[in-house]
Amino acid sequence: MASLLSSPLTKTKPLRLSSPPRTLTTPPSLNLTRISFTNSQKLAPFKLPSLVSTFSEKSLKRDVTAAAESGDYRRIMLSDVMVKKKTDKVPWWEREWLAMDFGAVAVVFSLHVLSLLAPFHFNWRAFSVAFGLYIVTGLLGVTLSFHRNLSHKSFKLPKWLEYLFAYCGAQALQGNPIDWVSTHRYHHQFCDSDRDPHSPLDGFWFSHMNWMFDANTITQRVGERNNVGDLEKQPFYQFLRSTYIWHPVALAVALYALGGFPFVVWGMGVRIVWVYHITWLVNSACHVWGEQAWNTGDLSKNNWLVAALAFGEGWHNNHHAFEFSARHGLEWWQLDMTWYVVNFLQALGLATDVKLPSEAQKQRMALTSD
Repeated sequence: MASLLSSPLTKTKPLRLSSPPRTLTTPPSLNLTRISFTNSQKLAPFKLPSLVSTFSEKSLKRDVTAAAESGDYRRIMLSDVMVKKKTDKVPWWEREWLAMDFGAVAVVFSLHVLSLLAPFHFNWRAFSVAFGLYIVTGLLGVTLSFHRNLSHKSFKLPKWLEYLFAYCGAQALQGNPIDWVSTHRYHHQFCDSDRDPHSPLDGFWFSHMNWMFDANTITQRVGERNNVGDLEKQPFYQFLRSTYIWHPVALAVALYALGGFPFVVWGMGVRIVWVYHITWLVNSACHVWGEQAWNTGDLSKNNWLVAALAFGEGWHNNHHAFEFSARHGLEWWQLDMTWYVVNFLQALGLATDVKLPSEAQKQRMALTSD
């Protein structure tokens, strides 16, 4: 998920809450977890890091647990993910704050406050609007368009339909398509390393949402955005980037005209906050809790609850194993609503070049493979 207002790679004037900022001259040091690999290792068969290659995984768990007890590491709650404590971390009130950081905090805070009014403005029409927009912006917009179509090119759509679904994604208020796709591609390129924009190696809450409020850190990790040339050359996506914030505002005005304040509370506040958190859970929970079925060399997990809430995105280890795949729920019992829509569009002749993993690819990535 990209910044809510503009790209985290866009340079803006910094502000400081207190004391001079600490200048980072080198990238942050790598945090050790139970399974921590570099990007290049992801392409090789699974093996424990060389530092501990002489130990079994059971011994490694015992080692890291002992380190946690000694105070060098902390365990993310109810998981086996260990995060090395950073002694040189600058408190949030002392770091540089950009104008876009304040803007992102203001948007997220305001929408959460707005959603708290929901019990006082409930009616079934407003609830139905919120649920309908959850499907339109969450499923068609974020998971189908931003993620599987634009980020990974898992299938092709006619341009009119591609643009329509992308516009639905812009109404989720998670950033314009160019910025969202750029951040997500960097996540896969540097997954669960010090250059990952949102890894739980920096803590659960950083991977869930706090990363969006620290644009400087993202810029230091990935540098200038140069991985979305395919979208930047299209005038439609340039238009959405330059006018992005006005489209949710226009939707809010339309909802107010149709149903008054309850439509705004439920159709904007509740719906956006709900879609926020199910999207963020893919970044956080699906790298902490769940099961691994494939040798991805990262912390990605299959989490059935997130899959149910996020239209199949919770089969995250499947996704990291086969990033190109339009289908994330690879087993018949793995619910994947986004795939069902793609499959329907394929039956209609609207989705073409639909990519799925072959049996040979599955055998290479399986945990039991040599």
